[in-house]
Amino acid sequence: MKSVFLFSLFYFHTCFLGLPGLTLTASVCKKITSQLIGAMGKQDDVSVQLEALDILSDMLGRLSGALVSFHSSLLFSLLPQLTSPRMAVRKRSILALGHLVPCCSPALFSQLTEHLLTELAKGPPTLNTRTYIQCLATVSRQGGHRVGEHLEKLIPMVVKFTGVEDDELREYCFQAFEAFIRRCPKEMSPHVATVTQLCLKFMTFDPNYNYDDNEEEEDSMDIEDGLDEESDDEYSDDDDMSWKVRRSSIKCLEALISTRRDLLLSFYATICPALLTRFKEREENVRADVFAAFSTLLRQTRVGSNTWLNCQTGEALETVLAACREVPMIVKVLHRQLKEKSIKSRQGCFCLLTELANTVPGALEEHIPALIPGIVFSLTDKSTSSTMRIDALTFFHVLLLSHPPQAFQPHMQVLLPPVVACVEDTFYKITSEALLVTQQLVRVMRPQGKTVTAGGFDPKPFVKEVFSVTMKRLKATDIDQEVKERAISCMGHMVCHLGDHLGAELQGVLAIFLERLKNEITRLTAVRTITLISASTLKIDLSSILPEALSVLGSFLRKNQRALKLGTLACLTALVTHHAASIKPAALEPVLSELPALVDEGDMHVSQVSVTLLTCMAKACPSSLAKICSSVLPGIFRLVHSPLLQGGALVAILDFLQALVLSKTSNLGYSQLLKSLTEPFHSPQSSADGGVIHRQSYHSVARCVAALSSASPKETPATVAGLIQEVSPILSSRTVNLYQKIAMPVKTAASCALGSMAVGSLNDYLPFLLKEISAQPRRQYLLLHSLKEVIRSSSLSPHVESIWALLFQNCECQEEGTRNLVAECLGKLTLVNPAQLLPRLKQQLKAGMMGQEGRVCVSFLNVHVSFSPSLGAGQCIPSEPQTSLVGWWKDMLHIKRLPKLHNLLEKNENIKTFNSDGLIGTHLCCAVRSEKKSLSVCLI
Repeated sequence: MKSVFLFSLFYFHTCFLGLPGLTLTASVCKKITSQLIGAMGKQDDVSVQLEALDILSDMLGRLSGALVSFHSSLLFSLLPQLTSPRMAVRKRSILALGHLVPCCSPALFSQLTEHLLTELAKGPPTLNTRTYIQCLATVSRQGGHRVGEHLEKLIPMVVKFTGVEDDELREYCFQAFEAFIRRCPKEMSPHVATVTQLCLKFMTFDPNYNYDDNEEEEDSMDIEDGLDEESDDEYSDDDDMSWKVRRSSIKCLEALISTRRDLLLSFYATICPALLTRFKEREENVRADVFAAFSTLLRQTRVGSNTWLNCQTGEALETVLAACREVPMIVKVLHRQLKEKSIKSRQGCFCLLTELANTVPGALEEHIPALIPGIVFSLTDKSTSSTMRIDALTFFHVLLLSHPPQAFQPHMQVLLPPVVACVEDTFYKITSEALLVTQQLVRVMRPQGKTVTAGGFDPKPFVKEVFSVTMKRLKATDIDQEVKERAISCMGHMVCHLGDHLGAELQGVLAIFLERLKNEITRLTAVRTITLISASTLKIDLSSILPEALSVLGSFLRKNQRALKLGTLACLTALVTHHAASIKPAALEPVLSELPALVDEGDMHVSQVSVTLLTCMAKACPSSLAKICSSVLPGIFRLVHSPLLQGGALVAILDFLQALVLSKTSNLGYSQLLKSLTEPFHSPQSSADGGVIHRQSYHSVARCVAALSSASPKETPATVAGLIQEVSPILSSRTVNLYQKIAMPVKTAASCALGSMAVGSLNDYLPFLLKEISAQPRRQYLLLHSLKEVIRSSSLSPHVESIWALLFQNCECQEEGTRNLVAECLGKLTLVNPAQLLPRLKQQLKAGMMGQEGRVCVSFLNVHVSFSPSLGAGQCIPSEPQTSLVGWWKDMLHIKRLPKLHNLLEKNENIKTFNSDGLIGTHLCCAVRSEKKSLSVCLI
């Protein structure tokens, strides 16, 4: 009977894993769950119990949400299994509880957590304590943030058990800490210091081994001879479990580093030195974890991939500087381990150094001589695995990319042979990585733009060796795709940097490139390689392959592969820019015939690159454009009028139009282009969509017209005059219509705009402005603001009389604000010609009515207030005695409502300056003290 039941469980488990649909699977699981719970409780039959737990774990892992009605019974059936004497039962129970946690209710989750806390508080036997701590870690990993609300009770409990002399229990405690940190980083903030101290304490926990502090100094006496010998004193004990404590504490530190970027700077002060000292860890697996933790610290420091550091650049700079300070110590500790027998340790070293080179580019420049022996050893050692060589080549490639070429040139004799040997390796991955490194070594031999003997380094002795091994891979057709592409790229760099050393071999290489260009598999890499060679400062002669290459490249423009299309356009641009003299117009016809279809708003980036190519053609081969004007220009003009045009595509079109005008090509002159650009605005029905032209089109066309004008200075005055004449009749009226808007900021802006327009063209706009002031009483206030802008910013000598008369006509306006604004305008207008207008202002003051006298008084004050004492304010009325001035103001004091006068006297500093200079003196103060005390206070 027992065997039959067990067979049934096996059969169901197999069927469950193969059930096709979730609905059917859920239905079956609901029917079998009760039987599984009963089977799980059979303490006398462990095999049945284990199989039932396995099935429950799989069911909860896949369909926990469909078994909600069974969650409570499952929880209360699983909890007793945590105290089972069988370790396998306990582990499977923990696994099942972990699958139950994500979908269980908050109440059940709290019951589970409280149960674990209660049992731990009882001080159970060590065996049970381990199980409960393991269960806590699993629940935290699966439950996520829900554990956060229980951390205040959990953390002290787990911290207490780290003091128990049991290595496995300590390991589980640190695994629980790691789960807490990764799942609840915010809630763990108050406990970070405690956990960090525990990790730093137990990462050195090795009671059975005595680390000699002077070991490095003693062993460094003869590194070369001592590398092949293993230490006779190395400790080995199968019963020692302390390494698990060290590893779990280091993993906990790694979790802390990866989740708390805000504490990165403090980690460099506390965790970084501790990790450096553990590079000497005797256990290989633990040492690999030390390297991984330190790599995480460097990775978090990398500014380019760290959003938090990007927001706080000062903090980022400090962390990078902290990493730089640790570089000498890192190299000192690692350079010996790079030549050890341990493959895992060397891989960890290379991964760490790769992160360091990416995090702080150039930081290893001074230490390259110390690193080169380790690199060479990993590439040449016969016992080295393929993975080890790939890791060494990857690090070497990153090192070459992140450091200046001059740092490697003295070591070329040592570095090149092992890399060349790797290029000839039979394993394609090693060959591929070696070709990448060789490509960078070619750049090291002669950086772009340097002469043959720049810096005292001559690459000639190394050219033949590199060329032969790369050529062998380039000619081979039965090799891996990745190797083919990297061989093409590597040889392309050789031609670009060392093409003058290849001699007769160069034409053979170019012929192979042409063959690879025709191959569908390698054509994209070949296109990029030809682009690189075309832009070389060595001016490589490509005339032997140019006609056929241009024909093939033109056919690529019809392909649907976008990357190929963009690469082809970039290649053609480079060829036209740098080799225009070798290109015949007929050779460009296959390219020109394909370009019109590429200038379309469907793909703005392709359009931008296509227009850039046309610009280069207009500059280098203007005659070739005459044939395609009828097909290309309509597409460009459609793009200009498109609402999608902006950014780089718009800039490319501006450059093209300027180049087109400067090329002096027939039928492509300034007037023809200007007419084509502006024609849709005169006949909107001719737009692309047959409707109203989009607002963005006005901006684009305006930019294009400005670009054309800047390229044709002689045509600019006529164009500007024509545009002004075209818009003048409607611009001023439309601006005035904005006065009807509800929003006051719009009205104010319109008023200022009309005044500024009048400043730029007085003869066109000032008569209109004066006419509107007289004809539109309801808009007078805003129109007077426009007039004030004109008076303040322009030379008005021919128009003074008309403005003067208009202002005095409106002195008696019913609105107080308008009268005050008229007074301000009169005061500012007086400053245009004080010698003539100031006496007239005085006459108006004496002869006018009461209301007008008040306005004139304010105008008179505006005259003085507007003048700065440094310009001689008092000199504008040299013939007027001070007493007369005071008299005018005294006569005005009986006017009961002069708020504008009061504000001027109260706020303007120039009045006080005149008073201190004696222009007003004490006469005014005495005169007004009896009648308007507030005014005297203002003046004082």
